[in-house]
Amino acid sequence: MSEIRNKDVTPSDEASRLLFTEMCEICLWGNATDLSLLTTLTYADIQKLQGSEARKASEKNILVNDLPRAYYILAKDKSEGKKYRQVDIVLDNAGFELYVDLILAGYLLATGLATNIILHPKNIPWFVSDVLPADFAALLNALNNPRSFFESPSEEEERNDVVPQKLSEQEEDDLKFLFREWAGYHAEGEIYMRTNQFWTEGGSFWRLPTSAPTLYDDLKESKLVIFKGDLNYRKLVADGEWEPTTPFQEAIGPLGKGSGVNVLSLRTCKADVVVGLPEGKDEELRKAQDDKGESGQRKWAWSGKWAVVSLSEGKK
Repeated sequence: MSEIRNKDVTPSDEASRLLFTEMCEICLWGNATDLSLLTTLTYADIQKLQGSEARKASEKNILVNDLPRAYYILAKDKSEGKKYRQVDIVLDNAGFELYVDLILAGYLLATGLATNIILHPKNIPWFVSDVLPADFAALLNALNNPRSFFESPSEEEERNDVVPQKLSEQEEDDLKFLFREWAGYHAEGEIYMRTNQFWTEGGSFWRLPTSAPTLYDDLKESKLVIFKGDLNYRKLVADGEWEPTTPFQEAIGPLGKGSGVNVLSLRTCKADVVVGLPEGKDEELRKAQDDKGESGQRKWAWSGKWAVVSLSEGKK
């Protein structure tokens, strides 16, 4: 069974699925504010992009959405009482995106959809904003002392004589709650980081089974491996010139059918390559872009406005 049938879903199941969808979409759109696309935006502009209203308005821009199938994988194992339910997250950017990645991780643990979360940062910055192990500790420290972090003016605010808005007591309490929860999960080994040099090697992730067999075997232990961001998506599909209707499972090659790995990619589009689209969707979006598609370029896929959430059930 690859999808949730209405006859099998109780109201409580449906509420849980909707909450899972919301958490994953928060995690998805956290990647839309990639630093490389924000060089001309102010801090206030970035806040608007990351708000709940912006996320809800962007739901229609998710061109492929396999979240119901991903939820079923985790919910099925939970309902069957399986004791070990690992979820892996291959990280992308630090800052706000890491924060929402941990929101998702904490949610999965709190609801029992996962029993442990393995976070995969890079051991060197492939791009300047990439998550390194030290970023996890820095984020926890900021949450433990949120007034110092949020009420200290940034360089931009100092230049413009802007005084940061003070946190309310409720906001401070909420952030400290997250610190206690995440620090507790980490102390108990339910959230931990695992680096591997493979994530910063050249070439695509098609090389994973042969170039990093130990890592590959580790990922097979996971119920779901979540790859964050545009670069990880491109490396999954070998950055190939695929027809946009090519099935995602086919485009990820050795990590697809029969791989033993369930792969979920949360990607806001910032490059030409894209797969898994419905027939005619690429042509429709090309015609709607500024040059009416006459250039032959897939400009609609460059800005982070559109997204794909693609699943390959490699354990089947």
